[in-house]
Amino acid sequence: MSLKKKAALSLVWTFTQQFGNQLIGFFVSLVLARILLPAEFGLIGMIVVVVAVGNVLLDGGLTKSLIRDPDCDEEDYSTVFFFHLIASLLIYAVIFLIAPLIANFYEQPLLTSITRVYSLSIIITSFSVVQMARLTKVMDFKTQAIIAIPASLIGGVAGVWMAYTGYGVWSLVWSGLITSIVSTVLLWFHSNWLPSFSFNMKKFRKHFDFGYKLTLSDLLNRIFNNIFLIVIGKYFSAGQVGFYTRAETMKQLPIVNITNALNKVTFPLFVSIQDDDIRLRRVYKKLMLMVMFVIAPVLIFLAVLAEPVFVFLFTAKWLPAVPYFQILCVTGILYPLHSYNLTILNVKGRSDLFLKLEVIKKIIIILTILIAIPFGILALLYGQVLISLIGFFINAHYTKRFIGYTGWAQLKDVFPIIFLAAFAGFGIFIADHLGLHNQINFIRILAGGIIGISIYLPVAYFLKFSSLSEFRDLILKK
Repeated sequence: MSLKKKAALSLVWTFTQQFGNQLIGFFVSLVLARILLPAEFGLIGMIVVVVAVGNVLLDGGLTKSLIRDPDCDEEDYSTVFFFHLIASLLIYAVIFLIAPLIANFYEQPLLTSITRVYSLSIIITSFSVVQMARLTKVMDFKTQAIIAIPASLIGGVAGVWMAYTGYGVWSLVWSGLITSIVSTVLLWFHSNWLPSFSFNMKKFRKHFDFGYKLTLSDLLNRIFNNIFLIVIGKYFSAGQVGFYTRAETMKQLPIVNITNALNKVTFPLFVSIQDDDIRLRRVYKKLMLMVMFVIAPVLIFLAVLAEPVFVFLFTAKWLPAVPYFQILCVTGILYPLHSYNLTILNVKGRSDLFLKLEVIKKIIIILTILIAIPFGILALLYGQVLISLIGFFINAHYTKRFIGYTGWAQLKDVFPIIFLAAFAGFGIFIADHLGLHNQINFIRILAGGIIGISIYLPVAYFLKFSSLSEFRDLILKK
């Protein structure tokens, strides 16, 4: 099978998995948001960073090394597997001990028990990370989809049932744990791989040498991706954390569906052509434009229609999250550019530079937060927009060096897409304020979406946007 065909088939299955998971997750979240209080979501938001940090420390970047290394054998996989298992137990023990300190930090006593139970997912996940890496290495995304969708469905149904029966915040905790358990069991069943009782220190050092820099980078990234949750949780109420979490989740919905689905394909795909810089730049640009062609209009249309969308989906009790969401949508537009620029560093094996860039960006984030805190939550969110823009140029620095694709060239390429999406969004805004605002929320959303698409797609076709033809070929021919 040619590289192009293999990539196209992989995209089909990754999108199937991503959209299936997110569709299930979206409906589950919708139901839970109608039952539970914003403050209960806020409690989970306060400890998300703990589990995220635990998972980063658990991985150690070793799975990325397995995917990247063409000479892995059974001993490599078993060595990494047992490292993950032992590391997960140590990490959980630390989290168990510091759980009361986390609860004291946020002044929420219930967080002690929530943290200890929710963090069990770290141990559960450790049993399956190597199986997932093996599937990704051979671009077997069909099996991953077959595993992920049922796991999300079972965990989601369990969470909804618990919420209806009065378990409150614990329905969110156990929904996540059950999803992890089912996913792990299915991975063992479908992966056709079992670890051998071997641990090779030389092989471990090889993977660790590549992975530890990525781990430090990912660790910084996970902490600072959630730092606004930490700051809001510390200085504001659990309810405001819930509103922020809901806004962030809604913003991430299209980004996760599209960008993460493509990332699972792009990393092994880019690795396969890492020594051909001209081809790598061409493929990089094509994928970036395809993602932006979808993400930009979706986020802009959602930002314009945020009020009816939130009331229709989550009820009016979530209206305070609307301005948070609208600001976060601006930062979301640049997310694919951040992601693909950093992927180039991983592909080129320069995890040291990856870490260097992350440190620089985190210093900028800290300074921005310190300046913005006295002015409230909205100032923190506007600070995220500034951080996103500065961070993009920092990430693009080495993309210019390795494949000759500068940050300004990337912005120039994506600007027509963003401008057209904003133009179509303005059309929705005008139509909504001239008459649609008097209609029920569903009609406002439906009519606004139709108006936006009716402007966006015909103009893109008339201007001969390459991304439109690429998507047409992918959908109709593949």
